[in-house]
Amino acid sequence: MGKKLYFLAISFVLPVMGMAQLLPTFGNSRTGASGMQFLKIAPDARSTALAGSVVGNSFDAAAMFWNPSGLAAADSVKLSAVFSNTRYTAASSANFAGVSYRLGSLSYLGVQVISMNYAPMEETTEFQPYGTGRMVNLNNSLLGLTYSRILTENFCFGISSKFAHEAIGDVAVNNVLFDLGLTYNIGIKHARFGVTFTNFGLNVSPSGEVNMLNLNGETVKTSFGEVSAPGMFRLGGAFDPIHNQFHSLTLSAQLNHPTDNNESFSAGAEYAFRRFLYGRAGYEFGSDEKYNLPTLGLGMRLPRKFGNAGLDLSMVSKQRMGNMYRVSLMLNLF
Repeated sequence: MGKKLYFLAISFVLPVMGMAQLLPTFGNSRTGASGMQFLKIAPDARSTALAGSVVGNSFDAAAMFWNPSGLAAADSVKLSAVFSNTRYTAASSANFAGVSYRLGSLSYLGVQVISMNYAPMEETTEFQPYGTGRMVNLNNSLLGLTYSRILTENFCFGISSKFAHEAIGDVAVNNVLFDLGLTYNIGIKHARFGVTFTNFGLNVSPSGEVNMLNLNGETVKTSFGEVSAPGMFRLGGAFDPIHNQFHSLTLSAQLNHPTDNNESFSAGAEYAFRRFLYGRAGYEFGSDEKYNLPTLGLGMRLPRKFGNAGLDLSMVSKQRMGNMYRVSLMLNLF
């Protein structure tokens, strides 16, 4: 049964790989081809410290963003919770909360919430470039439900259903999106790989109205073109060349194939001392917005009788967007 599922997974993945561009060309730029860009902002500190190369290496509640099957890959955890804050560019911030719970011995159920906070923004027009005096509110939020299940000793599957909302002024767009993922534990050197399709769904049209001032006077626009979500295909893996009770080193690599941008490749390394202190670094190759420095991060885990608690920090430095900092709190109950 396990071999049949393995070959089924491979036959499912290979055709998709054939449609992706091959390194080192990284594909052609499709920048600006979709809306709801907040769905691409990584929520947690551990993943961003590893440049996002965690699709086969994420085993807590933050896995709902990267690979929904990751919930079941951590089959010893009864309850996992992650709360994260991102200090983003232009005085904005992103918040993430995820909680997963084990149902019986094989299934997991998780809930995730994402919200963006923006600084006040004044409306400008072609005729009033310094502002109209009207403040514009921006709102990005997401609510998701994830189900993940252990199918065999080495194979896990997960699916997420998400409701995404984006509003700018009096115009809003809502969409229902889905994520699909799998994780396979190879069993050699703790090697595993993961595959995900995220944010796939139908194109939708925004609703609302916009007052537009032109040379002929003011008009009201109530119809808009369809907006697509930024879909993503990710294929990645990780293994531990060093793994004992004192030291652990995890190396990871990942191919990212978005529907609205260049294909990119990311790699990361995570060192753990006594499963207590963690040091992380990573880099993404092929992205439009270049990195000034490798992504960097630190982590700490505090073992408790009921499980463990942890704190993660990360810094991402980019040429135009500057430095972005994330802090995540994690709690696992066994």
